[in-house]
Amino acid sequence: MRAVEYTDAGGPEVVALTEVSDPVPAAGEVLIDVAAAGLNRADVMQRRGVYPPPAGASPIPGLEVSGRVAAAGLGSPAAVQELVGVDVVALLAGGGYAEKVVVDARHVLPVPAGVDVVDAAGLIEVAATVHSNLRGEARVQPGETVLVHGGTGGIGSFTLQYLHALGARTLTTVGSPEKARLARSLGADHVIDYREEDIGDRVSEITDGRGADVILDVIGAKYLQTNLRSLAVDGRLVIIGLQGGRKAEADLGLMLARRLRIIATTLRSRDAATKAGIVSGVGEELWPLIEQGRIRVQTDRVFAADDAAAAHDYFDSGAHSGKILLRF
Repeated sequence: MRAVEYTDAGGPEVVALTEVSDPVPAAGEVLIDVAAAGLNRADVMQRRGVYPPPAGASPIPGLEVSGRVAAAGLGSPAAVQELVGVDVVALLAGGGYAEKVVVDARHVLPVPAGVDVVDAAGLIEVAATVHSNLRGEARVQPGETVLVHGGTGGIGSFTLQYLHALGARTLTTVGSPEKARLARSLGADHVIDYREEDIGDRVSEITDGRGADVILDVIGAKYLQTNLRSLAVDGRLVIIGLQGGRKAEADLGLMLARRLRIIATTLRSRDAATKAGIVSGVGEELWPLIEQGRIRVQTDRVFAADDAAAAHDYFDSGAHSGKILLRF
């Protein structure tokens, strides 16, 4: 089968289309004929050599796909065999940039009604990340104030819509007037242009000095001090990315005084049973919102698998809003 691999650590020039052996599903697994794969920052970090796949995972990049189940592993229970012929999305630890992929059947969901199978490739990794962190870790409740950094990226665009549906008050950071308009259309109540405004000052102004109950952060070290001073009493900072570095100092006195919590998580390395629970929760709570049109898929561009290097170059440019997909 065709697959996209990295020939070395580096820029988009190391992204190459190759031929590899077809995977074979074991009991409890399904084989998916891939329609499309989502491009995520984790794929870029792996390409740069700073985020290797977990032990036992495929070295082929790609954490999410959509496609049709072609076969179930020998000895699989009836519930798994019944997935054959169904259009699904799948959460992966790797292997998605390929024409075929094998995955634990507990980590797949049917494509939501009304969603194109290619567009669906950009759903599950984002949905699982958002649900596991905002509901599972931070316990966001209706009426709480949440600051989302990067409100028009793959994570941010989904998060704003979900929080709006949940009934939370949302603030978000963006880098241009165009992205500010998009963020508002996705449900943001307040938009902060980080290029022109001081984030901490604006959060304080918007919340009358109270601060945000929860901050979802993909930046890391660069924003740590700002995030801590932007949190309300009993606030929760959820760090899911390190675009701005991995090391920073924290004011422990401020954290003690306000009873602040820092939660740092990754999805990719979680065990199979935990991922199964997360996927199940996504299906129960988020899939109905998508099927009702309350959360819409934000696909920016779809590239052919042959143009995977161009897709990575486009991602690196930072010009995209929403998800970038690879079609197989």
